[in-house]
Amino acid sequence: MALIKSISGFRGTIGGQPGDNLTPVDIVECTAAYGLWLLRTHKKPKVIVGRDARISGKIVSRLVCNTLLAQGIDVIDLGLSTTPTVEVAVPIENASGGIILTASHNPKQWNALKLLNDKGEFISAQDGKDLLDIIAKNELTFAEVDDLGTYTRVKDYMHKHIDAVIAMDYVDKEGIADRKFKVVVDCINSTGSISIVPLLEQMGCEVIPLNDDLSGNFAHNPEPIPAHLVQLSETVVKENADLGITVDPDVDRLAFVSEDGSMFGEEYTLVAVADYLLGKKKGNTVSNLSSTRALRDISEKHGVTYSAAAVGEVNVVTQMKKVDALIGGEGNGGIIYPGLHYGRDALVGVVFFLSLLAEKNLKMTELKASYPAYEIVKDKIQLEKGMDLNPIFAALDEKYADQPKNTIDGLKIEFGKDWVHLRKSNTEPIIRVIAESKNREKAQELADSIKQVVNNMTQSMA
Repeated sequence: MALIKSISGFRGTIGGQPGDNLTPVDIVECTAAYGLWLLRTHKKPKVIVGRDARISGKIVSRLVCNTLLAQGIDVIDLGLSTTPTVEVAVPIENASGGIILTASHNPKQWNALKLLNDKGEFISAQDGKDLLDIIAKNELTFAEVDDLGTYTRVKDYMHKHIDAVIAMDYVDKEGIADRKFKVVVDCINSTGSISIVPLLEQMGCEVIPLNDDLSGNFAHNPEPIPAHLVQLSETVVKENADLGITVDPDVDRLAFVSEDGSMFGEEYTLVAVADYLLGKKKGNTVSNLSSTRALRDISEKHGVTYSAAAVGEVNVVTQMKKVDALIGGEGNGGIIYPGLHYGRDALVGVVFFLSLLAEKNLKMTELKASYPAYEIVKDKIQLEKGMDLNPIFAALDEKYADQPKNTIDGLKIEFGKDWVHLRKSNTEPIIRVIAESKNREKAQELADSIKQVVNNMTQSMA
């Protein structure tokens, strides 16, 4: 059981003792801290609230909404929704912020409060620190009875979001309709069934939904990685479908399955979408340091500049704004297209990806084969709790002095087109080790060699 209060929001497991898990006490405390933070800069705040379909969602939503109301904050409740839908709604409603109730790809016992600013974007690191400071100082206050907030339930924002996605520039509505794609969608018993499925149907696709009830009883581990997508893969082949689509419970991550049941690869979701958009308009690209080099290769092919950001959506968005990027995101299947909003959005990824398939008139396997082939492995190094990593990273920097490096988030070392990225976990006493090469064996060898160097260093420091 766990409770994590961080600069990016609050998440934990349901049940147990306050302070150790995400209990009603902790939900109210965290919501009230966010509410107070808003009240310091907005005279009469208004907050958009939405949730995924996980089992605890209704209870958490009622606690959040009523806490905000008790602080004198107006609430617009979207009910069952997606993360990008709430992000889209905040500026449309001229709201002061938003709260998305979802633990993303975590299993059903988890839930979380993801916090947005008045632009519908995730709060900054400094904002998160201010929230944690409010909690630490126990500065929470509530409104008197004549000053309570108002509650409004709105049910049509999913349709608004879908319509906005379809209306974007560069979406090939006619091409997609002409192809009449047959698509299998794993909705993971969450809000993919009320977002991705109707989006596809509206675009003229034949849809075969899997796990499409809204029970929150996830049919499998909800992280969209190959080990969890056996049913989707088998169904694509059985139904002779053009492709399979899967999203996480809050519909901000997107992954595809090819017509032969093979994984297209989460890392290549962004690569393909960027390839399509760069063929329509020149612009810079951004991904995080742990994402595939293939995006850089595609960017260079189109004659534009690629740049890397620290891991984390808010860091990617900051870098995208800095370089005025056309497209960006993360290798976990997160597509960020500023033409609609600065947030990961699976619906955006779906329509651009299908536009690309329609334009090129290729099968999924043919499209994948057209891109630079890389394989990523993800590993870790266990550390003694409280160990100072600065001397280790400094020693690595010196050892590999002749190699190109990036130090904005841990240490990334390049070896030609191969690379390894080491960064300290924010939640565990480990170093995360991510390596990429042209094949999985070479990537693992690279990760293993760096791990051995670090282990030797830690032993000599002990």
